[in-house]
Amino acid sequence: MAIPKKQEGEYTYGDYLTWGDDERCEIIDGKIYMMAAPTTDHQLILMELSRQFANYLVGKPCKVFVAPFDVRIPKGNESDIYTKNVVQPDMSIICDSNKLNKGGCFGSPDFVLEILSESTSIKDRREKFRLYEKGGVREYWILHPAEKWVTVYLLENGKYIVSDTYNTEEKIKVHIFPDFEIDLLTVFGTIG
Repeated sequence: MAIPKKQEGEYTYGDYLTWGDDERCEIIDGKIYMMAAPTTDHQLILMELSRQFANYLVGKPCKVFVAPFDVRIPKGNESDIYTKNVVQPDMSIICDSNKLNKGGCFGSPDFVLEILSESTSIKDRREKFRLYEKGGVREYWILHPAEKWVTVYLLENGKYIVSDTYNTEEKIKVHIFPDFEIDLLTVFGTIG
């Protein structure tokens, strides 16, 4: 089923729920963004990262989720059905179980990772960056698979600051979990 054109106003999560699963999309500030299927390298990187995070989180209250997993980030006191932000981060970590329901997450994750691709690079660095910053996502990672680097952003006083940019030879300290780090050699080693 094709996504119908909105006659007036902006798209909401309520609209999103009426669409079929045959087309992947996100809504940011009421605007629809179509999504392409991820590449093999994207999937290999994502699975290795999620494996490392999931292993660390065994027995802890925080949970890791990978796309497709709907995250709704409301503005102000928007209710779930009327929220105009529905995204599927490549990976998100949610530590407050009250944000989880059958539809995914309603509220900002504690951590989000996006893996860049040609079709998502601008959206991940602009629209999603602003959405996660305004929404209060404490830690945001942007990973570039072809160039093998990761930039880490930390939320301070409502604005993202660059913590650092890491390459394939380094380990990244996960700031929301001070006793945990990710080995990028293992992550990027999955794609050769």
